[in-house]
Amino acid sequence: MGQKQGAKVFLDFKFHDIPQTVFSGVVSGTGLSCKPAFISTTPSSIGQEIKNAMLYPVFMMTVHTKGGKEMLQRAAMAAQEKAQELNIKKPYVVGVTVLTSDPPTEQTLEVVLDRAGLAKEAGLDGVVCSAHETKVLRKKFGRDFIIVNPGIRPKDYPADDQKRTATAQEALAAGADFIVVGRPILQAKDPLAAVSKLI
Repeated sequence: MGQKQGAKVFLDFKFHDIPQTVFSGVVSGTGLSCKPAFISTTPSSIGQEIKNAMLYPVFMMTVHTKGGKEMLQRAAMAAQEKAQELNIKKPYVVGVTVLTSDPPTEQTLEVVLDRAGLAKEAGLDGVVCSAHETKVLRKKFGRDFIIVNPGIRPKDYPADDQKRTATAQEALAAGADFIVVGRPILQAKDPLAAVSKLI
């Protein structure tokens, strides 16, 4: 699938390190949006494939909110500055709150809310959380704050190592902007049929 069909790159690296290292990582991720200078313009098929691959812009990337406010601020700054330098659209930078593989506890919602608030204060575009917390986050942070829901599973599909799952319909009804579907599509005998069924 190419850009004409709507393909976009989601760089889910969950950057979590000292602020300067995360700054550099986000700069590099944002820079993936451009064709590197070292690729020649020779007509070889391999060279052309590499050039085409490097023209896909990074649409969204993740950092982990556990890194703290300064790290998150530096991540937001890195995406903004590099995008301006390259004259491209800035990729969305969203903060991972609590992994969907973490089991729910009495504190999960509170932790997610605190980390989402930190992400917003730091200038991130939104957060990653389970569908279980999405409705509360949407009400608190409004429509302009991106919410990404991983852990999406069709009904009757095994949870695998995920602990806080939801169907695509449940996530969208709760207010998610984007859903992340991995194994139910990647491990399907017919991935296209799995996508059609999910839709």
